[in-house]
Amino acid sequence: MGDAKTPRDAGNWAQRGTDLHLGDVPADAINLNVEGRSVAGPVQGFGKLWQKTYRVVLPPDVEPAGVISAWKSHFPEFWPPKNHFYGNMAGINPGDVALINMGLPGRMKLSTGILVMYADDESFTFMTPQGHMFAGWITFSAHSAPEGTVAQAQVLMRASDPLYEIGLAFGGHRQEDRFWEHTLTMLARHFGAECEVDMQRVCVDKKRQWKRAGNLKHNAAIRSTIYMLGTPFRRRKA
Repeated sequence: MGDAKTPRDAGNWAQRGTDLHLGDVPADAINLNVEGRSVAGPVQGFGKLWQKTYRVVLPPDVEPAGVISAWKSHFPEFWPPKNHFYGNMAGINPGDVALINMGLPGRMKLSTGILVMYADDESFTFMTPQGHMFAGWITFSAHSAPEGTVAQAQVLMRASDPLYEIGLAFGGHRQEDRFWEHTLTMLARHFGAECEVDMQRVCVDKKRQWKRAGNLKHNAAIRSTIYMLGTPFRRRKA
């Protein structure tokens, strides 16, 4: 009777609780803003609700499962330079927690991470932690279409706090667009294709959730900046 109530895809979902815990990370990585944090979906975010979709059409002889397999295996390699994804060496699996170090202007870095909320042969989904630039989900998928095999990254998100909301309004959206355009371009090149990335951005809800303004206390950019500025002083004490 218990088995009958268990969904067929139960093994594809993260089984851990809402608190995130990292395993071993490289010594040169900045490990902040992930350990012990809770995940935060769009409901927990502050800003306007956006859905962003980035797509490339690959040759029809490329199987969707092959796209997802390659994407999981080479995920960090498709990212723009100066951005680092420290995930499970065995690939991307449900329940994994990965550390992310993102390059900022100058020599600054932002330390954050993700939870692999779902993963199967044709898609995988990340969920963001408290303090990330946005509260939301990112789903990576591939499917067959008349024009070829479509590889897609879709983001459903709200800026986590008022500061991030201001950042999105003054260039943040375009910066994120360039990030995923680069990623999908590199994915296509992995399969020997030069494809134009199609991008769609839709504002699903224009309201800001002012009751979530207090999320600012978790802001990973502020915490990462303070940590980086304190590096010279920590070296003197060492």
